[in-house]
Formats: sequence, structure tokens, C-alpha cells
Amino acid sequence: MNPTSLWQKALIRVTRGTHKPALAVPLVIVLSACSGSPPDNLGIHDGRLAACPESPNCVNSQASDAQHTIEPLALKGSPEQTQARLKELLSDEPRVRLLDEKPGYLRAEFSSKLMRFVDDVEFMIGTTQVDVRSASRLGYADFDVNRERIEQLRQHLAE
Repeated sequence: MNPTSLWQKALIRVTRGTHKPALAVPLVIVLSACSGSPPDNLGIHDGRLAACPESPNCVNSQASDAQHTIEPLALKGSPEQTQARLKELLSDEPRVRLLDEKPGYLRAEFSSKLMRFVDDVEFMIGTTQVDVRSASRLGYADFDVNRERIEQLRQHLAE
């Protein structure tokens, strides 16, 4: 083998793995910045939380279809005590920001660990139950992340 081909092979070996991380870094930055903006329909309107979109990345205790429906949360004491307990639980969760708090209403953003995808979670605390909505901002499917989140909050609230 001539010295040029040895040099070329060595150069190829050294640089072969470098282009992949170099391309991955900008891709991760772009995807991590894709949190999207909050939908305009969040909040309580006519005594109801916003309906879920047709995609399977949302659960809502006020939904009537099997794909999106989830049981409301039970009160833990009075509505005010329940709201305080929910605030406490949200503050204990990693990557959660409480964005809106009014009497009988909480709204938080949950960010995923790896890609920082954002889910909007709302609680409407009534006199007999807590209606809840949890929806992904981006994408189509959420692999039941929103449903599991609400079920986990249900367990913690009951403790």
C-alpha cells in the first residue's frame, strides 16, 4: 500500500464517526425547541374544559368517547384543600411549570425529559370532583403518557 492510501484510510476512519454527532447536535437543538405554543382554547369556557382533538394524544374527564375519556379526580377534602394539594403535587414533579391559578382552576405545562415536548394539563376543581384535561401540543400519538400522568396524579392525590 502506498503512503497516500494509508493516510486516506486513516483520515476516513477518524472522520467517519464525526459527521454523525455533528449532524445530531443541530437536530436535537431544533427538536428540543419544538415545544409549540399553547392552544388558544385553554381555560374554562361555559363551565367546560376544551374538547380533545381527534388525535389520541389527549385525555379529558368531560369527553364522551372511549379514546379520550378519563375519570375525574376525587376531591381531597374541600375544593380549596384539593386545589392546594394539587399545587403541592405539581411542585414536586420534575419539569412542571404552574402557569395559571384561579379559584377552582389550575393550568400547568409538563415537559418531557429528552426532547422537551410540552403537554398542557388543566384542572377544573368543582364542588364534587376535579375535571381534568391533559393534551400534547405536538405530534399525533403520545403512547398513553397523558393518561398515565393523570392516573399517577390520582394515586398521589388519594394518599
